[in-house]
Amino acid sequence: MKDSSRELDRIDRRILSALQRNARLANQELADQLGLSPSACWRRVRQLESDAIILRYAAVLDPVRIGLPVSVFTNVSLDKQGEKTLQVFENAIADWPEVMECYLMTGDADYLMRVVVPDLTAYEQFLMRKLTRVPGIASIRSSFALRAVRHRTELPIGA
Repeated sequence: MKDSSRELDRIDRRILSALQRNARLANQELADQLGLSPSACWRRVRQLESDAIILRYAAVLDPVRIGLPVSVFTNVSLDKQGEKTLQVFENAIADWPEVMECYLMTGDADYLMRVVVPDLTAYEQFLMRKLTRVPGIASIRSSFALRAVRHRTELPIGA
């Protein structure tokens, strides 16, 4: 992996914006949109991948249509904030498919997670069979999302 801290130029930003909107763009289509030759476009995209600026490509799914309509924002507080306790928690949740996002936080809770499940029963099972069994957890607070008002996958990189 090369230096990913390099400065992005205007063309890099336009490439990233276009691919965030539609990662299935063929190289020729992307090159046409940007006014580049296909070979120059391909080289730039490969460089962005090599520099780990583009991490991966993904499809964005409708959670309701695939049977995962419930989003739960879960605040987890640990009994200690030592490195070992943090690592135990992070290792425990690393492979749980229900956990879509997890952030180490400042403030009232140590972690904020977004968990997706098909229903309340599934969330209860997630709590009882997984989360409450992790050593070092002092408290868990859950907030259920009623509906998504705004959900984006595109970072505001500004072309």
